[in-house]
Amino acid sequence: MENLLDNLKNLLQKDERLTSEGELLKNKVIELALKLDKDLIKLLLSDEKMKEVFFIDVDKTLIFDKDKFIKFVSNKQFLPDSYTAFKNKIGLIDGDGEFISQKKEVVLSWPYKDCVLEGGMTKEDQKRDEIFWNETLAPDEITRLLDPKVFTNFKRIDKDGEHSLDEFKKDEKGDIKDNLIIKGNNLLALHSLKKRFAGKVKLIYIDPPYNTGNDEFKYNDSFNHSSWLVFMKNRLQTAKALLNDEGVIFVQCDDNEQAYLRVLMDEIFARENFVNCIAVKMAESTGVKMSHTQKKLSKIKEYLLVYKKNKISFNAIRLPKEKWDSEYRIFIDNVNQEDVALLKNIIENKNRTQDEITQADKICKEFRLISLSEAIKKYSIPKSKFEDWRQKNAWRIIRTVATVASIKKLADYKKNKLKQFVFTVISPENKMYVVKSDYNEKEEQPRIKIIFADNYLNITLGDFWWDVKTTGLESEGSVSLLHGKKPEQLIQRIVNMSTEEGEIVLDYHLGTGTTCAVAHKMGRQYIGIEQLDYGENSAVVRLKNVIKGDQTGISKSVGWQGGGDFVYLELAKWNENFVEKIQKAKTKDELNNIWETMKEKAFLSYKVDIKSVDKNAKDFEDLSIEDQKRFLLECLDKNHLYVNYSEIDDVEYGVSEEDKKLNKEFYG
Repeated sequence: MENLLDNLKNLLQKDERLTSEGELLKNKVIELALKLDKDLIKLLLSDEKMKEVFFIDVDKTLIFDKDKFIKFVSNKQFLPDSYTAFKNKIGLIDGDGEFISQKKEVVLSWPYKDCVLEGGMTKEDQKRDEIFWNETLAPDEITRLLDPKVFTNFKRIDKDGEHSLDEFKKDEKGDIKDNLIIKGNNLLALHSLKKRFAGKVKLIYIDPPYNTGNDEFKYNDSFNHSSWLVFMKNRLQTAKALLNDEGVIFVQCDDNEQAYLRVLMDEIFARENFVNCIAVKMAESTGVKMSHTQKKLSKIKEYLLVYKKNKISFNAIRLPKEKWDSEYRIFIDNVNQEDVALLKNIIENKNRTQDEITQADKICKEFRLISLSEAIKKYSIPKSKFEDWRQKNAWRIIRTVATVASIKKLADYKKNKLKQFVFTVISPENKMYVVKSDYNEKEEQPRIKIIFADNYLNITLGDFWWDVKTTGLESEGSVSLLHGKKPEQLIQRIVNMSTEEGEIVLDYHLGTGTTCAVAHKMGRQYIGIEQLDYGENSAVVRLKNVIKGDQTGISKSVGWQGGGDFVYLELAKWNENFVEKIQKAKTKDELNNIWETMKEKAFLSYKVDIKSVDKNAKDFEDLSIEDQKRFLLECLDKNHLYVNYSEIDDVEYGVSEEDKKLNKEFYG
């Protein structure tokens, strides 16, 4: 192998295109191979060994095995960098692999058991390039990695502050009824929730990192496209198991990944369970956004991808029209609101009885129709109060519309039979209409059908939401996030249409806590997961404000006055403690001290030979601080980032008796 590597290096150096200052250019070699460059192929054919290795004889014709050659050149032992050379020397070798960018084929690959992405986050302003680990693990390693974890630092938080947790609130079936805020890796937290909450969540809303590079959330929001999809897939698959049979998931995203995310969600939730792709207006068509419209239209929308678990029933969302329809100018006098409400119930009821039909006609018989202007005079409505009066009386303000021939025939028959001015007719499709009798029977489609204003002053919302206010959100919840913060009004709408009071709402990309703040104010049970540290702008701080009666966001619209509580808990860290220390380290001396502690207390990868590492300490010292951090992270066994629940009694972890009690209560 080594002779072949050396021979290939020496051969390639004969081509001036492939060298710079005496060094071989690996990327240039791969580029020419992809193009089937004639001079490169001639050069390889000039060496018998290369001809034997990289060419196939097909009926005395030599065929260049491009893929084999590129794979060989891509091997980390061919022109290794200092980091790879160090790893080779100590025996910590990565598995062989190819990058998709080195092939011309474009594929969608969905690794499951052999690829899990873990989020080790850092501050946005540090601009680290590699925050998400992408490691190949064996199936049994994945299984252990995703085992339920130990929870710690339990607290109950209410209007009087933080208290140690004595026990969880449960209903008569033993289900936990507490609101939960979990700090820790969201993939592992989701797996830990499955034992208690599988099949019990009604709504999942997430606002994940958009993979744009512009997100103020402290994720690395610019990791590789395919890695982002795997990151999403691992979590969505687990989240699906938490939804109940009528559960629904809303995932907010933008143009950058929307099309690919929908394909992924089709695979996970099944294409037939796709409900809607809702476009949400998230910006105004003004200001700086308009400065580049000659090259590209401004981006003012985002998307909500909506999928059901199996079946779904939304609560309709109705919005008031911007202005009154002037066609509604007839007033029903001599009638009370209760009778009109009863009439409308009978109209809507497809199983109405004959007695109810008779009752509906009896109510209609009392109707006396006058013009709106007559009603204003009769009830002495001043001009200043007219708009308010009209809105309050919309239940008895009407207009008439033309009807079809079949309804006219029914009206012709019934008006001669009943001899009353207003009455009901029922179509062959069992639809009931209210009609008036002062029409010309010779007209084919007279305007006789009565429409009530209060039924049409609102419009039913569709899949374009243009009305949610997205500016001036800085103060909502009394926590700050200049970009990426979602309006409480948006989450309120999603919660309203998808859930009833007491049902469970989950957000596992919680950020500053908008979803849980809204759920708290609306009387829903909630679970929020967040692994990043937002300090004074965290979800915990926001929810404390909510409990104290925060009046921002939707508080006034729902009459929120404060109260309630939630339980805070964390995944118990082990190797994750070392991850955080490595990421925060500023000097090589700090990293050396961390390595010494890791040798004593950390769970290291089976690939790591401590003696070999220490023996080559000088080579480690010569690495950049970034490569030193990278190496120490690779040394850690990712199965032990957090403490597995199955090992809660292991004295090495030092789990307290109180934590053991609460964990056993949580897991049942």
